[in-house]
Order: sequence, then C-alpha cells, then structure tokens
Amino acid sequence: MEKLAEFRAETRSWLETNCPPEMRNLSFHWEDAHLIYSKPEAGIWLKKMAEKGWVAPTWPKEYGGGGLEPEKALILSEEMKRIKATAPSSGMGLTMIGPTLLEFGSEEQKHRHIPRICDGTVRWCQGYSEPGAGSDLAALQTKAVIDGDKFVINGQKIWTSGAQYADWMFALVRTDPNASKHEGISFVLLDMHQPGVTIKPIRLISGSSPFCETFLDNVNARREDLVGELNKGWAIGKRLLQFERSGIGGLAGASKKKEQKPATNELALLAKKYTGEEDGMIADKGRREQVLVHSMRERSFQLTARRVSQENQSGKTPGSTTSIFKLVGANLARNLTELKSEMMGYKGIGWEGEDFSEREIETTRNWLNSRAVTIYGGTNEVQMNIIAKRVLGLPD
Repeated sequence: MEKLAEFRAETRSWLETNCPPEMRNLSFHWEDAHLIYSKPEAGIWLKKMAEKGWVAPTWPKEYGGGGLEPEKALILSEEMKRIKATAPSSGMGLTMIGPTLLEFGSEEQKHRHIPRICDGTVRWCQGYSEPGAGSDLAALQTKAVIDGDKFVINGQKIWTSGAQYADWMFALVRTDPNASKHEGISFVLLDMHQPGVTIKPIRLISGSSPFCETFLDNVNARREDLVGELNKGWAIGKRLLQFERSGIGGLAGASKKKEQKPATNELALLAKKYTGEEDGMIADKGRREQVLVHSMRERSFQLTARRVSQENQSGKTPGSTTSIFKLVGANLARNLTELKSEMMGYKGIGWEGEDFSEREIETTRNWLNSRAVTIYGGTNEVQMNIIAKRVLGLPD
C-alpha cells in the first residue's frame, strides 16, 4: 500500500506539471477526435505520455507500453480523471489492432507496429465490411493474390472509419476463392500511402463524414504483414471484433474506472428546464419515470461491466459475451440521446439558426450520430445472433 501511495503522489505531481491546460476539460465526439489531436498542445501531451509509456499503460514495456500492473493503471486513470486530462491518443490502433497483434502477431510484427501505436505516429483503419458483405462478413470478396513476397489486393471496403486520416489498414481478404465461406480468409496489414488506394468519405445525416468507402486496386501488402496463418484469418478477425465491441460496450477498462454517476442529473435538469419543475422535482410524472428507468438501467450496466471485468483475472477481453455489452451499451447510448431530444421538445430537433442554442444543436446532432452506434461494430441483430448461438447455446 505504501508503494501505491508513493506511486499516486508521483503520478499526481507529474500530471499536474506535464498535462497542458488546453488538454483538460475537453469533451468531444470520437468523430471529431482528429480535430482535437491535431492541436500543437495535443502533440506535446502525446510525446510526454509516450515517453512514460502511458499512452498504453498496461502494454509491455518492450513494445513501448508502460508495463503497469492493474493497481497502478487504476491510479493513473483516477489521477487523469481528477484533473480531467484528455487521453493522449485514441483510435483503432489502441483499441483494436494493438491488442490483436499482442495476442496473435509475430515478434517482428509486434516490434514493428506496436511502438508506433504507443507513440501515436501511425493511425489505423479497419477493412472489414464490403457493399455485399456487412452483417454477413464472411461473404467478403476482396481478393488477395500471392505474388512473390507480397499480396496483390483488389476490392472495395466500406464503413472504413477514419480512412482519410489513416496510415495503415488491417483487413480481411479472400486468399482462397475455392475454400468454404469461413475458410480461405486471411488477416493482412497494408500501407494506405500507396498507389491504388482511393478513399471517399461518406457524409452522414449528422453532417459529419467519419466513415468512408475505400477502393483497393492492385494494392500491395507484404507477406510479413500476414497476421497468423494463410487462409486462417477468420478467427483472428472475430477476436478483433471482440476487442472492438468491448470498447463500444464500455467493458474495456471497466475495472479501472471510478464509480460513474448515471446521466440522471443531466436528464433531470433538462426535463425541469424544458418541461417544468414542481417542488424541486420534474413536474411531469411520465418524464420522472423515464429519467428513473434510464438511470437504473445505466447504473446496472455500469456495475455489471465492472464486475465482469474484475472477475476476469486474466486481464484479457472476454469472448462472445462482449456482444451482450455491445448490444446493451449501444441501446443505452441511443436511448439517452433520444430521451434528451424528446425532453427538449422542438428545441431538441434544431439543426441551425438563431432560434437554437449551441447546446440544442449539439443535442440534435448527437441524436443523429447515435443512430450509427447500433450498426457499427456489428449490428444489434448480429449481436443477438451471437448471444443466442455462442452464449445461450440455442440451435440455428
């Protein structure tokens, strides 16, 4: 305990000294992360944290991580929250391909790619879905043909989030067209800065363009950037999705987080402001019940995620049960934004104009953004199928 107290004091002092004021008290949607991380102060903060290994504090030191044991990682998380410090980096490198390479990558791949994730010099995007292979991902048709020491790739990927900012893509490609549907698929890494890569952002109803369609015309991937065995990439691809879903569902790092308060206070304040207040309570009984029900569900979800994370002594992301957290977490996020808009009445559907405040316009756009959370990372329908088959053991 004495050593942990000493670590806390040192961590608190270091954060106070090194975290720029501009990187505190920030709130932004992941779609706009590139704007935040393009600031000069963000670069300073990233460099300092990378030197400590605290961009990925629990990853092995030999690959650029911090090598912190869970107790110290928790202290670091708590001290960053205390000063409201923004994470020094974000994205699919940290949440998806990094954990996957740590589990399946060769030593050469780990040493080549993971340090550049830890210091934030390389950004990643995902090449999974295709126009004809979304929910049925195994139907993908992007082909990779071996040509000497490289793969030559041709095809189209869609919903490649952040592709316009990415340096590398991790992709599922078909390397044996004659194999059965789930066989003949390989997991490869490819450089996005090469001829043949064409990226077209997709504009969403929220007004932003975080998703893209990416065309691959005779694009090369080196043989040494095949992760795992040739034609055996489906299992690796599924494992990566579990890392993704645990993050979307709030399971990743749940055991490291302080107790979080549900959104009750914010909802209650909105309800009082837009629907009325009586004796210190929300005047409308129906609105009071909506706030209470959402609060109870959100709190139950948080406690369950924390319990499961703490019970998982190995520290690894659980398997198919991540679909439960993705499904419930996505629905909670969507329902919260919908409830906020409902409580604000017509003020909650404003797009632009002087009649609406910045907060009201942001609420509308967040509500529109939330439509996507039940789709990306695997649709709700996909998650329910996984839960039925692999968690509950129900027949096809």
